[in-house]
Amino acid sequence: MQRTNRPGPTVASIRKAIQQGLDRPESPAPSVSLSSRTAHTAPDLFEQANVNFTEKKWVWVPHDKEGYIAGYVVKEEDGDMVVVHLMTGRDVSVNLNETEKVNPPKFEKVEDMADLGYLNEASVVHNIKQRYASNMIYTYSGLFLVAVNPYYDLQIYGAEHVAAYKNKKRTEVAPHIFSIADAAFHDMLHSKENQSILITGESGAGKTENTKKVIQYLTAIAGDHKTAAGLTATGRSLEQQILSANPILESFGNAQTIRNNNSSRFGKFIRIEFNFAGQIAGANIEWYLFEKPRVTNQSKQERNYHVFYQFMKGAERSVKERLLIDKGPEGFAFTRRCRQTIEGVDDGAEFAALEAALETTGIRGSERVDLFRVLAAILHMGNMQFQATRNDEAILREQVAAEKLCHVLGIPLSEFTRALLRPSIKAGRDWVTQSRTKQQVELSVEALARSMYERMFGALVGRINAAMRRPEGKSTFIGVLDIAGFEILETNSFEQLCINYTNERLQQFFNRTMFVLEQEEYTREGIEWSFIDFGMDLQPTIDLIDRTKPIGVMSCLDEECVMPKATDKTFTEKLHGLWAGKSDKYEVPRFALGFTIKHYASQVEYSTAGWLEKNKDPLNENVTRLLGNSSEPFVAQLYADYADGAAAHRPADAVLGGGGGARVATTLKRGAFRTVGQRHKDQLNLLMAQLTSTQPHFVRCILPNSEKRAGKIDTPLVLDQLRCNGVLEGIRITRQGFPNRIPFPEFRQRYEILAPNTIPRQVFVDSKQAALLLLDALRMDGGKFRLGHTKVFFRAGVLAELEEIRDVELSKIIVQFQAMARGALSRSRFRRRIEQARAVRVIQRNARVYNQLSEWPWWKLYRTVKPLLHVTRVDEEMRKQEARIGELEARAHSEAAARARLEAERAELERAKAGVAAELDAERRAALDQEEILKRTQEREVALAESLREHAARLEDLEEQCAELAQQRAQLQAQAAQRHDDGQALADAHARAA
Repeated sequence: MQRTNRPGPTVASIRKAIQQGLDRPESPAPSVSLSSRTAHTAPDLFEQANVNFTEKKWVWVPHDKEGYIAGYVVKEEDGDMVVVHLMTGRDVSVNLNETEKVNPPKFEKVEDMADLGYLNEASVVHNIKQRYASNMIYTYSGLFLVAVNPYYDLQIYGAEHVAAYKNKKRTEVAPHIFSIADAAFHDMLHSKENQSILITGESGAGKTENTKKVIQYLTAIAGDHKTAAGLTATGRSLEQQILSANPILESFGNAQTIRNNNSSRFGKFIRIEFNFAGQIAGANIEWYLFEKPRVTNQSKQERNYHVFYQFMKGAERSVKERLLIDKGPEGFAFTRRCRQTIEGVDDGAEFAALEAALETTGIRGSERVDLFRVLAAILHMGNMQFQATRNDEAILREQVAAEKLCHVLGIPLSEFTRALLRPSIKAGRDWVTQSRTKQQVELSVEALARSMYERMFGALVGRINAAMRRPEGKSTFIGVLDIAGFEILETNSFEQLCINYTNERLQQFFNRTMFVLEQEEYTREGIEWSFIDFGMDLQPTIDLIDRTKPIGVMSCLDEECVMPKATDKTFTEKLHGLWAGKSDKYEVPRFALGFTIKHYASQVEYSTAGWLEKNKDPLNENVTRLLGNSSEPFVAQLYADYADGAAAHRPADAVLGGGGGARVATTLKRGAFRTVGQRHKDQLNLLMAQLTSTQPHFVRCILPNSEKRAGKIDTPLVLDQLRCNGVLEGIRITRQGFPNRIPFPEFRQRYEILAPNTIPRQVFVDSKQAALLLLDALRMDGGKFRLGHTKVFFRAGVLAELEEIRDVELSKIIVQFQAMARGALSRSRFRRRIEQARAVRVIQRNARVYNQLSEWPWWKLYRTVKPLLHVTRVDEEMRKQEARIGELEARAHSEAAARARLEAERAELERAKAGVAAELDAERRAALDQEEILKRTQEREVALAESLREHAARLEDLEEQCAELAQQRAQLQAQAAQRHDDGQALADAHARAA
C-alpha cells in the first residue's frame, strides 16, 4: 500500500472536531440535516438577545414548560418584586428571591460545570442545552461525566479520536467517554487497584452505547495487536472476541421499548482483565435482572427480543426447515401481538452480523443450531392452543404445534401432553394425577417459555465467558456496569420493584462515594470542614425493601411464599400492618391492592397482583423432568438439575455460567427453595461487594426527550434527571470541597523539583513539614489547600496548575540535560574520529608488514600446515556443543510444558475455590432467612399448641359432664320404668278389686 506524507490530526484539531461533531478534523460538516440544528455552533444567550451583558441585570425566571427562561430586570417595584423582560419578548412581574443569577458570557458552554460562577439548576441545564445544540454531548460535572443521548451517529469515536485521548490529561482534551476510560486505565496502572465505570441513567439515555465505546477504547489502547500470542484457537484475537460479545448480547438481550429502539433488558457487569504490563488478559460478563416476561408478553408499541425477528428473517432456509419454522413473526403468538419491525433497521442484515460475531467467539455449527433450537421451541410453544371441557379440564385444541415442539426439543409427545395437562404431584408419600384448567396450562406454558429463554441466555453468556477466559497472567480489571435505569410505568409490579431497588442501592453507593465518604475523609484528616447535609440518605428506603428484622417487603414476600393459603391480599395486608404509619417512605393507596414507596427519584405505587407466583416462579416439574432427559444434549443440559439423579452433581454455573463462579445459580440443589427475590438480593449483594472493592468512575446518561428526536431538549425532563442522579449535589460538593488530594511523601517527591533548595538536606524534616515548606515557597493561597494528617488537599484545578508548573520545570531540566548529552556525544564522536585516524595508520603499517611477510617461503609453509593441527579438536568441540544445546532445548520444552500444566491446574483450583465460596455464602444467607422464618413458624406453633391444650381440657370437662348427664338420664329412665310398673300393678289391683 502506498503511503503518503500527509501529517496526522493534531490534538487541537481533533478537539475541535469533537466540539463541532465533524466526521474528521478540519473536514466539511456532515450531510446529516437536523431541523433543530441549523448550525454546529449555537449562538450564546447574549448573541440571541443582541444585548451587552454588563448593561443589564440578567436573571433566570422559573417556567412550567421550559424550566427556566432568561431575562433582564427592567424595573424594580415595591419590596422584592421586579419586572423582568424575558427572551420570549414578554414582561413578567416576579419575586427576585424566586429567580437565579445568570453567568457571564465567559462561562458559556464550559466543559466542567463545576467551573460555573453561579452554580444553580438553571445555569447547569442551560450549559447542557447550549453544548448539546453544538453537538457537544459530553460535559464534566465535577468528578464525573454527563452524557446526553444525541439520537444520531456522531462521528467522534474513530481511531483518530482514540489516539487523541490516549495518555492525555483531562484538561488537554474535550469531555468524552474516552477520557473516563483512559482515566480508569491509568489509575489501574498507577495504583494497581481494580477500577469500575458505572454507567447509569434512564432507559433510552444511551447507557448501552457508552458501554460499547468504553470497551472499544480499552481494547484499542490495551490490546496485543502485534504478536500472535493474543490469538485464540479460532484464530481471532481476544480483543475481537470481547468486541464481538456486544452484538451477541444485544441480539439476545435487547429489545425495542417505547423509549428506546435498542433497550438492554438486563443488567451486565463486564470485567476487562489486564496483566501486569497493562495488556488485556481476559474478560468476563456477569448479568442481572433479566426481563423474562418480555418473552411471552409485550405491549403493542414494543417488540420481543431482537433475535426472534432476526432469526426468522435472516436464517438459512435449511436451518428453519430443520427447526420447522415456516412462518414469519406474524405467524407466532409470542411475536405477532407487538411491533414487527424497527424503522431503519434490517433484521436480516443484523442476523448476518450476529452470525459473524458468533463465528468470532467460536460458536459454530451445532452450538449455533442449539441456540436457534430454543428460539424455535419457544415460538412453537406460543402457538399451542387449549380449550376447556365441560368439567373445566384443559385439552389441546390441535396437536400440530405440540408435535413440532416435541420434535424440536427431542421429547415424547404423549408424555409431554400428559405432563402438561394432567401432571403428577406428590401428596404425602403417594403420587396423584391432577387435572389442570385452561388458564393454569396457559400460565404453565408461558412460565416454561420464559424459563427456557433465560437458561439459554445464561448458557450463551457462559459460553462467551469460556471463550474469553485466560487461565494465567491476570493482575487487575476494569469493570463496566450497564444496568436498567429507574422505572415508573402505568402499572408497576414485582419486576419494577427489583429494578428500582437495584437503582436505589447503586444511587446510595454513588452518594456514599461522592458525598459522605468525601466529607468523612475531611473529618478523619482533621480538616476544618462543616458537614453538608445533601438530603440524599437512601438507607430508610433500602431498609424498607430488604430488611429482615423488622421484615421488609422482600422478606415479607418470601415468608408469605412458604405459608399455606397465603394470597397477594394477605401479603399486602401483612405489609400494611408492618409499615403503615411507621415509615415516612411507605404509604397505603386509597383503592388499589398494593403499596407506595418514596424512592430517591420519585414516589412509585406498586400493584401486588400476582407477586407470590412471580416470586416463587413455579415450573411444571413433570415437563422440566422430560426436558432434563431430552434426546437433544443442549436441551438436556439446560434442565440438568431436573434430570433423574443428576441434580446433585450439577455445578452451579453449568447452565447460567454468567459470572465465572460469582453468579448465584437458579437452583442450588434439590430441595433448596430459593425465591426470585432471594436470588436477586444475593446477586445484588455480590455486585455491591465487587463495586465497593474497586475505585469507581461515574457516567450519568441523560435522556433529552421522550420522542427519540435529535436536537430536542425537554428541560423539565432533564432537570428531573439531574436532581435524581445527584448531578447538582456532586457539582456543589466539588466546588465547596477539596477533590484533589495527595499523600505528603508523594507530594514531596513529586513537587520538590519546583523549589529544590527549600527543604534543608542536613537535618531531618518530616513529610508534612516538608509539604508546608514547599507550599510556602510556591506562595500558594491558603484558601486553595488544606493540610490533613497524612495528605494535602487541593481545590479543584489547583493540582492541574501545579502539574503545568512541574511540566515547565521538567522541560527546562530536560533541555539542559539534552544540551549536556549532545556535548558529551559530540566530544565522544570527536575522540572516536581521532582514534579511528590512529587506527588507520596502524592498520596501514601492519598491512605493509604483512605483505612483506606473505612473500617469505617459511611463512607460506606455516600457513599451509597450521589449519591442519586443530581440525580434529574443533570438530570434537562442535559435536559436544551441539549435544549440549539439544539437551538444554529438551529440558526447556519439558519445563515449559510442566509450568503450563501447573498454571492450568492452579487456575482450575482457584475457580473451584471461588465457586465453593460463592455457594457457601449463598447457603449461609439462605440459612439465615430460613432460620428467621422457622423461628416465627415455631412461635406460631407454640401458640397453636397452647390453644389446642386449652380446647382439649375443655373437651374432657364436657365429656365428663356428658357422662354424668347420661348416668342421670339412665337413673331417671329406670325410676320412670319402676313407677310405670308400680302404676300398672296398682291398676291391675284395682281391676281385680272391681
